[in-house]
Amino acid sequence: MSDRVEALVVGAGISGLATAYALQKAGIATRVVEAAARPGGVIQSVKRDGYLVECGPQSFSGNGSISAMCRDLGILEERFLADPKAPRYVLIDGKLQNVPMGPGLLASSFLSGGTRTAILRDIFGKSESPEPDESVAGFVRRKFSATLLDRLVGPFVSGIYAGDPEKLSLRAAFPILYEAEKASGSITRGVFKVIKERKAGNGTQPQAPMEKATLQTFREGNETLIRALAKRLGERLNCGTEVTRLEALDSGQEPKAARFRASLRGPRGEESVDTERLILSVPTGAAGRLLEPLDLGFVAQLSAIAYSGVAVVSLGYRKEDVGDSLAGFGFLVPRSSGLSILGTVWNSSLFPGRAPQGEALLTSFVGGATNPAAIGKSPEQLASQVHREISPLLRLRKDPVFTNVTIWPRAIPQYNLGHTARIAAIEALRARFPGLYFSGNYLHGPAIGTCVEHALKVADEVRVSFAN
Repeated sequence: MSDRVEALVVGAGISGLATAYALQKAGIATRVVEAAARPGGVIQSVKRDGYLVECGPQSFSGNGSISAMCRDLGILEERFLADPKAPRYVLIDGKLQNVPMGPGLLASSFLSGGTRTAILRDIFGKSESPEPDESVAGFVRRKFSATLLDRLVGPFVSGIYAGDPEKLSLRAAFPILYEAEKASGSITRGVFKVIKERKAGNGTQPQAPMEKATLQTFREGNETLIRALAKRLGERLNCGTEVTRLEALDSGQEPKAARFRASLRGPRGEESVDTERLILSVPTGAAGRLLEPLDLGFVAQLSAIAYSGVAVVSLGYRKEDVGDSLAGFGFLVPRSSGLSILGTVWNSSLFPGRAPQGEALLTSFVGGATNPAAIGKSPEQLASQVHREISPLLRLRKDPVFTNVTIWPRAIPQYNLGHTARIAAIEALRARFPGLYFSGNYLHGPAIGTCVEHALKVADEVRVSFAN
């Protein structure tokens, strides 16, 4: 005999938790199962030796959806906002160089004369429509310059996707830029047009209040949001519970009939659950394996989405041993530098309470799509390598007094060339199984805020399906 729920969410990362939260709020009986012992996925905050370390994302960019959720969960006042004027640096010719934001970038020595001319040409000129699927690197070289790709865009891409700009699809990874050029022949003019059209197109949809995107975290770390969502879900969230098999049920034309059966293994032992709506919020590999009995096409499309592995290396130093003032956000590193680090965040400069008094916490990232072998090193080797590479840049005089290394073999999905077509194929397959939904960081962007927005949209689609 199978238990039954209206909605079953598989996976309790931020996407699964946010989806389940919204479903529960809509009055839909929901159960969430997570194979790991804890919810949250890569969002994990650790307190040790007076340091507060983020083992995954170091912060997130806020939006109206997250703010409304935090308000409802009672954690809005626990947020810390980073100074939006905090300088950001890029390593150029062995030195950290401030990257001006906005119009100031045009006048800075950061850009070559040719790049400035290309930017002005984009503002006042018009280019042909973009290719249907072009790499980020190809786009930047075509529209601007190889220098801009190396010094700014490449490091920026590493900071978001830990990706390879030669492989990342502009249309998939940065759709607003693709749409802007397609609409106006100009990135600068087109972005405003696209944003305006998107707002007009969403006029009938429930919208969270607009707010300026600001980097933020919580007093007790990013995992505060995970803990609050898990507390709200209560007994509906079951960790350490694995889905061993999925099958589609013949529900006929009955809208409220169970459409899927999930076989589970966990603390309750072996059990099966029938559900009217199934939301998969797991990585692509796991989703493909679960959906293989339904259609092999899912496996082919989902397994084609690659992931980059990343090592998150947090090092603590006495401030008296750091020659740099650490005034700012941190720095990004072009691949042409020859260093293994992708960039370093100055955590204790951005947010209070990240390190003991008189000490500084610095978190660097190693690996990514351009250096996949790096994550094969031991935590000790990674910590030593990062210390060795950042020492001359920040004038570090002594070894770190604190280390924490977390290795994520499959950290971030890669929106590589062909990604848009793959997602379209997955959606076409999904249409054959009414009641099946996907929610995850491989669909519309890996950022926490984007995942929350998409999760809420999925939950609303489920709600509407019950109403109909």
